[in-house]
Order: sequence, then C-alpha cells, then structure tokens
Amino acid sequence: MGLRIKEVIKEKGMTVQTLADKMGINRVGLSNHINGNPSVAVLEKIAAALEVPIQELFEKEQKENINGYIEIGNEIFKITSFQDIRNIINRFDSDNS
Repeated sequence: MGLRIKEVIKEKGMTVQTLADKMGINRVGLSNHINGNPSVAVLEKIAAALEVPIQELFEKEQKENINGYIEIGNEIFKITSFQDIRNIINRFDSDNS
C-alpha cells in the first residue's frame, strides 16, 4: 500500500517546506519520512499538520471499473467485478470437469 502524502500536500495548497515548518521539523527530515518508511507516529503527526484523517495519506483502493454482460448459451451474466468473472469461470470449469 503506497503513500500519497505529496498529493495531499498539493491538495492542501502547501509545500513540503510549509508542512515541515508547521510540524516544527526541517524540510530534509520531512522529505526523508515522506520518501522512506515513516512510522505510524510520524504519519499521525503529518496527518494532524495537514488536518486530514490518517487514512487520507494512503493510496485509495482503486475500484474495479467493470460493467458488462456475458452471454453463455442461453444464460446472461452481469459482470461488475473480477470476482464475478472468476465465479463464472469456476462454474463452467466445474461443469466441464
């Protein structure tokens, strides 16, 4: 799971320098945290300084963008996720075994 701290900083109209100043640390130290593997405590401080919930600092899970129908024989299946596709494949794999 990736971090999106830089994106949130931009969304807030800030720079790394202004965030570092707000946190009372130097820019290089903050950059090291952003580009490294920050601890939960550091993430909490960054989130507080940005005035966002800590969850905002993590990449949002991308939604599956699938919407369609598959016709197999005389059956029609609505597909809205990869799991739907897997279920259909599994159903027909077991039918053909």
